[in-house]
Amino acid sequence: MKAIVIEQTETKPAYHNATLKDVPRPESLEEDQALLEVSAVSFNHRELWIRKGQYPGIIFGSILGADGIFTEYYAARQEDIFKAPDHLTDAEAAALPLAGLTAYRAVFTKGQVAQGQNVLITGIGGGVALMALAFCVAAGANVYVTSSDEGKIAKAVRLGARGGVNYKEAGGELFDVVIDGAGGDGVKTFTQILRLGGIIVSYGMTVKPKVDFTMAAVLRNIEIRGSTMGSRLEFEQMLDYVSKHKLRPVVSQVWRGLESAEEAFEVMKKGSQFGKLVLSLKSASKL
Repeated sequence: MKAIVIEQTETKPAYHNATLKDVPRPESLEEDQALLEVSAVSFNHRELWIRKGQYPGIIFGSILGADGIFTEYYAARQEDIFKAPDHLTDAEAAALPLAGLTAYRAVFTKGQVAQGQNVLITGIGGGVALMALAFCVAAGANVYVTSSDEGKIAKAVRLGARGGVNYKEAGGELFDVVIDGAGGDGVKTFTQILRLGGIIVSYGMTVKPKVDFTMAAVLRNIEIRGSTMGSRLEFEQMLDYVSKHKLRPVVSQVWRGLESAEEAFEVMKKGSQFGKLVLSLKSASKL
């Protein structure tokens, strides 16, 4: 079977190869495993960080993707198999798990977003931010977004956002919750546009791995809450919520075959996508 294998290179800065190879198909399954034929896979920034040598515990020679899913067949534990919501295409189902889980925990478990609240989602265009937008809109919140790309803001408005915000110039206590994946200096500004007792949910640090959280924010009872992925229970809750509200992950582009992985990596490096990047592995996939 075909699979994308991560192979070490000596280039500086590091950018390891993601090579299409023939590898043995899983044959000897454990009692609690099932063999899955893979219809579609989606990219997360984790894959790019692995290639850049920025992710801990990289095992060279292994199949790319969480537990090696960039392959035609995959041996999964039966307890890890969940039915995809019926209304999703194969590409959307592939795009949902990590983005959906991360966004669900950030919005509901940590952000406690409720109907009528004002929510700011930063860096709209990534898979997590777009799923967070979908969850907040479904919950009845008033959602505003940020992006350096006006086109992405316009697309977010069509998905239910109230509009874009330049938070660096915004004044007043505008928001109840900020959902942020960037970190860095923006966090200090967020504390100045949050209402008393407001919440910053930080699910990523793509700009800088440090934040400036001042005593002034503490005195206004503002909280910053870390949020990374989620639990099995939250995953089940997320699937139920997606099914109930007929939500769809935004898919930016679909390529045919594992051999197209390098094209997807180039798009991800540029950050030009609006939504998830997906490879379709089956010609009959419901895309």
